[in-house]
Amino acid sequence: MKKFVSFFLILICFTCCFGCSSKLAKKTLTITTKDGKEISVLAELAVTQEERNHGFMGRKVIPDGTGMLFIFENDQILYFWMKNTPHPLSIAYITSDGRIRDILDMTPYSIDSIASSGYVRYALEVPQGWYKKAGISTGDYLNLDFLE
Repeated sequence: MKKFVSFFLILICFTCCFGCSSKLAKKTLTITTKDGKEISVLAELAVTQEERNHGFMGRKVIPDGTGMLFIFENDQILYFWMKNTPHPLSIAYITSDGRIRDILDMTPYSIDSIASSGYVRYALEVPQGWYKKAGISTGDYLNLDFLE
């Protein structure tokens, strides 16, 4: 019985370690600023509920120029938190037509909800401060051609 319990615990750990870190599809996204500058970011796409729930949890290193795009089926007020997320992030809430509505910083491990200021369809998380360094601000547009 003891061997069975040990085997079962190892199986659970193996499933959690490798099942939860599944490879998400990646796309190069383009953001166009108000002055016409195009900026690229390589983003993992979190499409399913499970992918969206896990997000960047547990990731200690997220390089500049990369991120995660959370794609939702409907426009809604979105709420994100940083539970189990050690890397500081900035989040852009984006409307269904691609306009960046909000850019907000998030604190590692915080369970405080960070809400969008209105109805949005997407959320793009990047390393904290990347939007500012890249010259991206509210009112800029995410090119939605990745949906095709």
